[in-house]
Amino acid sequence: MSNSRRGVLAAGLATVVVGSLGIVWTLNANAEESPGTTAAITAPTEQLIDSVEKESGGAVAALDKIETAQDPAPPKLLPWGARPSKLTRARAGASSAAVAAAGADAASADPSGSLVPVPEYAPKGRNSRAAGILSRARTTIVPPAPPSAGQTNKAPTNDVFFHYAVGSQTGETDGTWANLSIAKPELDHDDYHTLAEITVQSADGRQIVEVGWTVDRTVNGDDDPHLFVYYWKNREPSCYNACGFEVYKTASIKPGDTLPTGVQKRFGIQHANGVWWIAYDSEWIGYFPDRLWDYTYTRGGYTQWFGEVAAASADPCSDMGNGLPMLDGSASRIGTISMTNGPEPRANVRSTSPHYSVYALSERTFRFGGVGAC
Repeated sequence: MSNSRRGVLAAGLATVVVGSLGIVWTLNANAEESPGTTAAITAPTEQLIDSVEKESGGAVAALDKIETAQDPAPPKLLPWGARPSKLTRARAGASSAAVAAAGADAASADPSGSLVPVPEYAPKGRNSRAAGILSRARTTIVPPAPPSAGQTNKAPTNDVFFHYAVGSQTGETDGTWANLSIAKPELDHDDYHTLAEITVQSADGRQIVEVGWTVDRTVNGDDDPHLFVYYWKNREPSCYNACGFEVYKTASIKPGDTLPTGVQKRFGIQHANGVWWIAYDSEWIGYFPDRLWDYTYTRGGYTQWFGEVAAASADPCSDMGNGLPMLDGSASRIGTISMTNGPEPRANVRSTSPHYSVYALSERTFRFGGVGAC
């Protein structure tokens, strides 16, 4: 095991109470520090590292065990500079219209009010400058028909076509945030989802963190917009809402919960204290730990903000955004785009589909959407 890795383990162990011994080991406070080196480790801590490694199956597993024992602290301020405050919740199980009518920020999609996210597997698009646009994929999932629609799905082809209206920017950053219009677009009975999101990617496009809202009957069981999170490792997809995601201890809601329609809300991603934090409106709701990427993905290199439709056809009938075209002043917006410890925002906007449009209002705000091909 390298000295640098051992130093990281020692730093973690410095605040861990081990087993029933009730002993807290500390680093040598007088040790000298210089670039590329770590503080000296006392002999008992050295022995403790060996013990944890032996019990947990190696250095990485030992560090995972330490990080699990520690609760990471989010930044004191949300990405947009405000202090966190409690979200306003509507009654559990409320529809998006009811959440909006109550003036609330969200409602638990589970009538029990549970804060345990549920893993959901369904198609998810990927749009990356370096790794390429995922424009078509195969799936064994058949989208359910709309509730009470009285329609039956066409014979599935197992093809999913992804359509994007996107703003993007290259440059190193610790994260991003933006205001997203939350809508309830019409999702055709043959299609998979329609969503809006922000995403931070590695420079090569292989590692990705995402947050946004989605209308997806497979994932959510209804036609309302719901909060979602997602991550990719080495260009491989995971699942919605629960794969690797940890709900923060003070969070009022969880991924999968119902959001109000017809409003704008802030969504943020920021790397701090060994995790990728996710913020919604006025709270840090949780995080993706660095261990999901073997501690190799800690800074973004490519950032995007976009609308996405996953359809059963290259000519989809689903709405994107609120269904209004880009030139309509009431069309959905992604606005006040910001980069955390990164370059000045200058979003390059484009559409990958002839059926949806995007229009830049400034370097930080654009309208997007449309009704598709029908």
